[in-house]
Amino acid sequence: MIETITGILIFIFGSIIGSFLNVVILRYRSGRSLGGRSGCFTCGKKLTWFELVPIGSFLTQRGKCAGCKAPISWQYPIVEALMGFLFVFLYFRLGYLLPGTPLLFGILFAYYAALISILVVLSVYDLKHQILPDELTVAFAALAFIGMFFISGDAIILHVPSLWHFLAGVILPAPFSLIWLLSKGKWMGLGDAKLMIGIGFLLGISAGVTAILLSFWIGAVISVLMLLVAQFAKGKKISMKTAIPFGPFLALGTVIVILGNLDFGTIAKMLGGI
Repeated sequence: MIETITGILIFIFGSIIGSFLNVVILRYRSGRSLGGRSGCFTCGKKLTWFELVPIGSFLTQRGKCAGCKAPISWQYPIVEALMGFLFVFLYFRLGYLLPGTPLLFGILFAYYAALISILVVLSVYDLKHQILPDELTVAFAALAFIGMFFISGDAIILHVPSLWHFLAGVILPAPFSLIWLLSKGKWMGLGDAKLMIGIGFLLGISAGVTAILLSFWIGAVISVLMLLVAQFAKGKKISMKTAIPFGPFLALGTVIVILGNLDFGTIAKMLGGI
């Protein structure tokens, strides 16, 4: 019962963070500050507090502005719900630490929650604009680099990371940089390689390779599904030449590795048992 209530509270907290991330995504590089009240993009109506309740406001208003009845983007409830669920998954991933070491739980939860939040912002921004902003990829890499010296597994201890873990931030992005260079940016953006620097610092070689493999597998499945759907759906045609941002798949693979505590050896054992 207590875990259920805690999970609900964590979900609500995550959805509130998701609401803030929506503001970041929509206002980033728009010339608008992150402060100030939100308003309808169509009529300019300033939103009241009951119009800003994560997920709930979208549902009660039936996806429309209360003033001009203009449709509200589905991005709002999707990001809010996604962050709610991701925070719940993170809670269950680290929850065993809470009874005995609540401070450790709090620090690790805040650290991974910050990393996941940046990845979500990068993913949605990449889907909308097909670019991974340098400022956000640098922030992710910096946070991962700092954690490399303080976080070991589910423990916090000042230590010197192994040489291979340190070099992961150089080795893992190298193939992506080469693909970008040889294709002159047609096959993959340089932003993906920059994101891999942070992923390498965060996960190391084994878990980092696992994240990349998951990214390619998930990307391949979704791309095939999109092609199949396009054959039966009307509207814009989708072909093999259609540009599909890879950043969200990299982010998804990384989040799965974080929440599942996976590495290459774990995946190999799972595949071997099939």
